[in-house]
Amino acid sequence: MSLQTNPFLHLIDEVARLQGRLKTLFARFHHSSGLTKIEQLVLTAVHESPAPPTVSQMGRSLGYPRQAIQRAANDLIAAGLIEREPNLHHKRAPVLVATAKGQELKSRSDAIALQIADAFLKRGDAGKCQQLAGDMQELRKAIEAYLRSQDAP
Repeated sequence: MSLQTNPFLHLIDEVARLQGRLKTLFARFHHSSGLTKIEQLVLTAVHESPAPPTVSQMGRSLGYPRQAIQRAANDLIAAGLIEREPNLHHKRAPVLVATAKGQELKSRSDAIALQIADAFLKRGDAGKCQQLAGDMQELRKAIEAYLRSQDAP
């Protein structure tokens, strides 16, 4: 199989192209918050996490260097959108939680994102989007399992 016919590499190319189109589609959403894209990503990760995350956990989960996440977190802390809290499991790595101000900004941003998504779905296929999201989730989990097996001794 060649690079041009490998289905996994074709998928990666399509995902990269899709990411560019999604950035264009949601440009208004990104500008509405006044945050950089990585700050939005960190605020979302803090807000949506089932348990308050550490900077290192977010870096691993989001695929960014810990230092980049730390800089964004510091900026969000300075803006009063998130705050550090003690971590019961690690003395030197606090967890991050959204403040009321951060939660409110996230709610406003979510409302704008929902308007954009709803407008798109008037022309797009909601069922197909749901199917693709499920398929991509399965693929992500398979990649994560593969990566874990590569780390195993």
